[in-house]
Amino acid sequence: MTSFMIVSTKVKNRAEDKAAPFVHPGMSLGTMGGGTGGAPMCSAGDSEAPTFIMERFPLKSSANKMAATYQSVYKKGAGSTNGRGVASTGEEDMVDITPGLQQAAVTSPTTPTNHGTFQLYEHSGRNSNARSNWDAVIFSGMQGDTDDIPGIGQYDDFHTIDWQRDIARDRMRHRYIVKKRQDSLWDLIKGAHDAWSGWVCVLLVGVCTGVVAGVIDIGASWMTDLKFGICSQAFWFNREQCCWSSDETTFDQGNCSQWLTWPQVFGESREGAGAYIISYLFYIVWALTFAALSASLVRMFAPYACGSGIPEIKTILSGFIIRGYLGKWTLIIKVVGLILSVSSGLSLGKEGPMVHIASCLGNILSYLFPKYGRNEAKKREILSAAAAAGVSVAFGAPIGGVLFSLEEVSYYFPLKTLWRSFFCALIAAFILRSINPFGNEHSVLFFVEYNKPWIFFELIPFVGLGIIGGCIATIFIKANIYWCRYRKYSKLGQYPVTEVLVVTLVTAIIAYPNPYTRMNTSQLIYLLFNQCGISNSDPLCDYNRNFTDVNSAIEKAAAGPGVYHAIWLLFLALVLKLVMTVFTFGIKVPCGLFIPSLALGAIAGRIVGIGVEQLAYKYPKIWLFSGECSTGDDCITPGLYAMVGAAAVLGGVTRMTVSLVVIMFELTGGVRYIVPLMAAAMASKWVGDALGRQGIYDAHIALNGYPFLDSKDEFQHTSLAADVMQPKRNETLAVITQDSMTVDDVETLLKETEHNGYPVVVSKESQYLVGFVLRRDLNLAIANARRTIEGITGQSVVIFAGNGNPPPGPPTYLPLNRILDMAPITVTDQTPMETVVDMFRKLGLRQTLVTHNGRLLGVITKKDVLRHVKQMDNEDPNSVLFN
Repeated sequence: MTSFMIVSTKVKNRAEDKAAPFVHPGMSLGTMGGGTGGAPMCSAGDSEAPTFIMERFPLKSSANKMAATYQSVYKKGAGSTNGRGVASTGEEDMVDITPGLQQAAVTSPTTPTNHGTFQLYEHSGRNSNARSNWDAVIFSGMQGDTDDIPGIGQYDDFHTIDWQRDIARDRMRHRYIVKKRQDSLWDLIKGAHDAWSGWVCVLLVGVCTGVVAGVIDIGASWMTDLKFGICSQAFWFNREQCCWSSDETTFDQGNCSQWLTWPQVFGESREGAGAYIISYLFYIVWALTFAALSASLVRMFAPYACGSGIPEIKTILSGFIIRGYLGKWTLIIKVVGLILSVSSGLSLGKEGPMVHIASCLGNILSYLFPKYGRNEAKKREILSAAAAAGVSVAFGAPIGGVLFSLEEVSYYFPLKTLWRSFFCALIAAFILRSINPFGNEHSVLFFVEYNKPWIFFELIPFVGLGIIGGCIATIFIKANIYWCRYRKYSKLGQYPVTEVLVVTLVTAIIAYPNPYTRMNTSQLIYLLFNQCGISNSDPLCDYNRNFTDVNSAIEKAAAGPGVYHAIWLLFLALVLKLVMTVFTFGIKVPCGLFIPSLALGAIAGRIVGIGVEQLAYKYPKIWLFSGECSTGDDCITPGLYAMVGAAAVLGGVTRMTVSLVVIMFELTGGVRYIVPLMAAAMASKWVGDALGRQGIYDAHIALNGYPFLDSKDEFQHTSLAADVMQPKRNETLAVITQDSMTVDDVETLLKETEHNGYPVVVSKESQYLVGFVLRRDLNLAIANARRTIEGITGQSVVIFAGNGNPPPGPPTYLPLNRILDMAPITVTDQTPMETVVDMFRKLGLRQTLVTHNGRLLGVITKKDVLRHVKQMDNEDPNSVLFN
């Protein structure tokens, strides 16, 4: 339904002050039906309101040559007392849709100069005097030209955007560009640029994200190896690159003659007690150095660069403004700090922060295109595509990145955003593959080659792994939230760098003795996913096998002592990584959760897989295996269990399902194992939802008090809008009247109240609604008027609607109807809150006005809805911190 008002304006000459359009004091908001002939409903606000008659005017559509349609418009009769009536016979009086006029700069009412709104106005061409009189209908609350007031249409920090207003602004801008496209070649070029700007923007985001991801991968790999030694040939090579340049064919534990461990740098041998102590000390010192640098950079230059960033990205994409969170300093410090924190050996990953980094790039690059940079709702389409590119380069999983953005991060995801996200993720993955930071022919992070299909019986241990993963995830989420809450409300939060150093020191001391915690977490996951073969010398593959041919099938064999020792070390690594990740996630360095979660699940899955494998070796003919394991070949793949376990824990932590399965088979190349992954992911989600309602990101959103209204939740209570609105029935509502308050009155109201917006009513006695105006727009408009219009004083009357005939002489009024939203969303006081909550979720509302029999009763804001939801769920309603 489209809301509108009849507006009458007397156009003055260029030398005079601007005269904005006015609404007659006697008119209240009208509503037009969805059909082309629906009649508006206007009601008189006082007894002296003039008589209106309804006439039909055909719509001329010169822009797109559409067939003439009809719109019902109220117009004053020719005999009205103020003498402004205009005869309406003939085609000269047909109503046209064109941009609204900028009144101080027009000589004819048919000159389109306003780029921001569209108005229906009447051509009056009978004589030159008639040209100064025209009637207009303004749609969707889009008022006049507000471009001359700097800052109008923007939002303050920690405020929610108005999705409907921003989308309407973009729609009006697009219609104007389409209409102008036929005027000249330059306008045609501008129209083409506008049409392609979205694709160009996501192309640039994809390219930049791929380049930055390559830099992070290469930098983190080099600095991680720096803890163990240095390349004598070229210090900027990591261990793998250093050994590539060597002519040797065999390496001792990954070391070659060109790679010098720190004991060798100081003249010691590689082995022995002295070498172990030196290596231990250098490991700790480098870890502390990297962590201290990362924490110090974050604290000094970009406090928003800490953490994962996904909870905040979800909140921002839902329509919340956090200034600086996606800025250039946050981007730079996040990139540098992420390389340092990953290299320090802390139990964290770089995948979550890559989403934040990509979103920063999307935000910065969107300002190259005003269509997105100046419109917060449109900008979020670019940010959704950037989030997809972040996951794409983090895992080498472009399709999974798009689904992750759709399922987990984005709040508003139209079909064109899906296409652009797909394109952005594709470009980012292609650029990263061209850089080839992993140094192999595969673009995925953990490529696996399993030559054995899974058997039906294995669904039982796969579902069991899902249950184990859900339990591990729940333990982690509850412990981490408890610790983060303690950090937030205790003195510990005042010493972020000290906390980082203590966590790093404890992690380094405990991690070094265990080879599975000492190595890079990504290397550990790859080792656990990998299949034991002739070239794998890790204790995990200490089976009693005799390999005679590289291409021969792997035979069943009993586990050797190395396997049992490795299982013990893996169990210790599982406990250590679980405990240290609890204390690490949330400290003041860039830190992600994907890789630690995958590592926890992979450890548990590999242990279970070895157990099932040995069961099949000892009892190959029992009914469980259905004869599949009666042959001499190995029928159980422990690496597959590690992959399924990794998906189970990650799914339990994040509550992802579809995108998780796609990411996992893209991550490993194991397309044939989709069903085991799906079974584990669903079991993990069910267990996680049963033991704890929220995933880790939603839990951190609630902990930080971000105003996030989750579209996946259901409101199951029976309250009404009257129960939630502010103020209550016996309290006074702060309103602005349309034509009876002075500038001093409005400024006093702004000082005495802290509301983000104010309803505009006909009068305080009638309380009939006219529209809604934002605090920010009021402040900017009044300040701009004092600066640019002579004669505006504190006693000037603020007019949101008037008769359009101001008295001669200096202005004694201040017209502000250009900033008035004349089509605010309203509900009645008896509307169920379930409906109201759905409106806030699906329309992205900032507030809605509550009426009864057409009279204004109160306002419901997004914060009021969030508080009410928490109160109904027996939670603290004051935990919603932001206005």
